Amino acid sequence: MKRLIVTAWFFACTAVCLAETPWVVFEGTDGLGKGKHVVLISGDEEYRSEETLPQLGKILAKHHGFKCTVLFAIDRKTGMINPNQNDNIPGLEALKSADLMVVFLRFRNLPPEQMKFFAEYVDSGKPIVGLRTSTHAFSNGGKGPYGKYHWQATGDWSKGFGKQILGETWVNHHGKHGTEGTRGVIAPGAQKHAILRGIKDGDIYGPSDVYTVNLPLTGCESLVLGQVVSGLTPDTPPVQGKKNDPMMPIAWTKTYQGESGATGRVFTTTMGASQDFESEGLRRLLVNACYWTLKKDEQIAEKSKVDIVGPYEARPFRNNGFKPGVKPSDHAIK
Repeated sequence: MKRLIVTAWFFACTAVCLAETPWVVFEGTDGLGKGKHVVLISGDEEYRSEETLPQLGKILAKHHGFKCTVLFAIDRKTGMINPNQNDNIPGLEALKSADLMVVFLRFRNLPPEQMKFFAEYVDSGKPIVGLRTSTHAFSNGGKGPYGKYHWQATGDWSKGFGKQILGETWVNHHGKHGTEGTRGVIAPGAQKHAILRGIKDGDIYGPSDVYTVNLPLTGCESLVLGQVVSGLTPDTPPVQGKKNDPMMPIAWTKTYQGESGATGRVFTTTMGASQDFESEGLRRLLVNACYWTLKKDEQIAEKSKVDIVGPYEARPFRNNGFKPGVKPSDHAIK
């Protein structure tokens, strides 16, 4: 009897979880972003995008007025957030009404019925902000109707979504993973760019390492370079030698043309782990980038408000390091 009661309780709890909406929406308050809809899509096994993007959505909604819909990799069996479920991100149809798409994905293999909404958004030529592992957002073997999105795709869309839309695919770690962090240095000639308003050398820091990119980044404008530092705290000195000569770009802009013929603005940063997002400078960079991609350059404040909204406890980046048992609704603003 006891076993039957426990079993019934388990299935009842599972049914409740599955019945919940598998995404979270932050309705914008008054602000310059009012009337604009941002869809933020998380799904990576390592860098805690499921923590970074809800907090970014809260900041954009509460401080700037944007409506933000945050999507997650959802366990098909439990309804919980599970970054290891690489083939399920419910709610992508929200992209139909999106003015801006923010992506933080890694090696996803979504079914065509979900992927079509992503592809339709890209085809529309609307603006995109990409974080960290989004340079290698999709791993589908280069097969199927969306094979060209594969991070190692060949043909007209060589290197897939990362290279063709964001400006680069996965290349390698440049800093030593897990021991050498990243300090942001403004790229020469970029100091007056609207995205960098309120940001100076050293304001951006994160314990995640600098990624290698193939130089030069064709068709891109570098905004921030990544100085490889010798430890995982903001005050550690730079490493000596060739790693910082030259420094790799860690934030850049570009444009792309969708199948519709429309041209959209793109901002990409290879930073974005949830611990990186504790950096006020990085938060400001991303908020400013959202304004810029939406062609609201003139509305970027001299120092955009980026205060953390509610509790935020970033977990260390590592595979399988996500907090189990979290539902999308747990991210709602209390």
